[in-house]
Amino acid sequence: MGAMQLIFVEDDALNRRVVRDMLRVVDIAMDEAEDAESGLAKIAAGKFDIVLMDLRMPGMDGLTAIRLLRAMDGPLGKTPVIVITADTGIDLEQRCRAAGADEVIVKPVAMDALLDAIGRVVANAADDDLVLD
Repeated sequence: MGAMQLIFVEDDALNRRVVRDMLRVVDIAMDEAEDAESGLAKIAAGKFDIVLMDLRMPGMDGLTAIRLLRAMDGPLGKTPVIVITADTGIDLEQRCRAAGADEVIVKPVAMDALLDAIGRVVANAADDDLVLD
């Protein structure tokens, strides 16, 4: 799957490291942000193919960050978002999708679930005629 650039917006350093190590196995580069504000700044400044987003962080929460990302102009606002969260609840996926998330993974993250979600958003992006560099 290489040549793809992801960013994981997550306040917990251990969670970021676990996901980074999983992605390294399949040669996917991952940048990191420890809060939503710095994550959005990096997304706005750089080129990421996929955003991994935690929901519960100090300051701005992940759902708010996803809504702000979706409001960005051009291709940035269409960047696929995979929520990675410890949250649960019958309406979790509905709330995430209403905010603009493409996929939802519940922690602890399993490598196959992560790679399957990445595969689905890449396929959907291709279906939408988005070009992933």
